Amino acid sequence: MLPSFPGRQGGGTAPCTERAAFTAVVYALTSGCAWRHLPPTSGTSPATAHRRFTVWTEAGLWRRLHRAVLDELGARGEVDWTSAIVVAEPAV
Repeated sequence: MLPSFPGRQGGGTAPCTERAAFTAVVYALTSGCAWRHLPPTSGTSPATAHRRFTVWTEAGLWRRLHRAVLDELGARGEVDWTSAIVVAEPAV
């Protein structure tokens, strides 16, 4: 589901895997960690993690992932709809 990310040309560090970037982004988002404080063991630089987050957000990745998880849980009958929040789409 991750949108393709164009490779960079020129110098710099070796490219990281999509899995490493995704893991670093999820860690930052769920822990409240500032991008610059990502642990060195995350497998990617803070700049790369933030850049991927921005690209993925603009591509609508988080909404698609949320929908896929809900669809999977719904198919298993594991969604409890006794309480829910409905968010209206903004008018464009």
